[in-house]
Amino acid sequence: MLIDSHCHLDFEALSSDLDGVMARAAAAGVTGMMTISTRVENFSTYAGLAERYANVWCSVGTHPHNAHEELHIGTDELVRLSAHSRCVAIGEAGLDYFYDNSPREAQATGLRRHIAAARITGLPLVIHSRQADADMADILEEEAGQGVFPFVLHCFTGGMELARRALALGGYISFSGIITFRNAEEIREVARIVPAGRYLIETDAPYLAPIPHRGQPNEPSYVRHTAEKLAEIRGISLEQVGAESTVNFGRLFSKTGLG
Repeated sequence: MLIDSHCHLDFEALSSDLDGVMARAAAAGVTGMMTISTRVENFSTYAGLAERYANVWCSVGTHPHNAHEELHIGTDELVRLSAHSRCVAIGEAGLDYFYDNSPREAQATGLRRHIAAARITGLPLVIHSRQADADMADILEEEAGQGVFPFVLHCFTGGMELARRALALGGYISFSGIITFRNAEEIREVARIVPAGRYLIETDAPYLAPIPHRGQPNEPSYVRHTAEKLAEIRGISLEQVGAESTVNFGRLFSKTGLG
């Protein structure tokens, strides 16, 4: 049993063949998946996908790339939309200093609004963090001091310091197909030390297809390759990775009813 904790079923590479995507996922042992919001204004699309498939859930939030375009959306609106029965998380929101597609101040403002929504609702915040380790850790610690909130650092690409500071706050860390890449040893080292109760697996489909599918559109069925690599890294069986990551998913995203 495997769960893809982060994918984008609304993106054209997947939406053009959704029934095929779902069938291939089932054949690979993927029993559930989370389709993640990148624009609050498109929430009805994500909710519609989660309503269409019984094993799909969704989130509500604004990707940091789009933060400057949705500054008019406040915490209250995130909270209101998150009441949808199939919405089980806030986000993805965060900081992306690699592309800097949105001004950093707008990204930080958006992140803090999403943190507030996670704190109010108790729903976990799905965090995007790329080349922003220090600022991300500082914001998480500062905000946690104002009241705890559940969160996961999705598609982890940071260093050991961010991982340790996030774990100290009770956060989860999610690993993608990047752990299969040749130049990802630092991330594999993080994957070795994350406690058994605090990791998830994901695809971030249609991006970041794992080996042996690099260069192709990613899809939820490929989360199996990430799970296999994580099992190798941690020196455990694929079955144990599946069991642990599924339990962790249900615990973090408790609104799914899987916990």
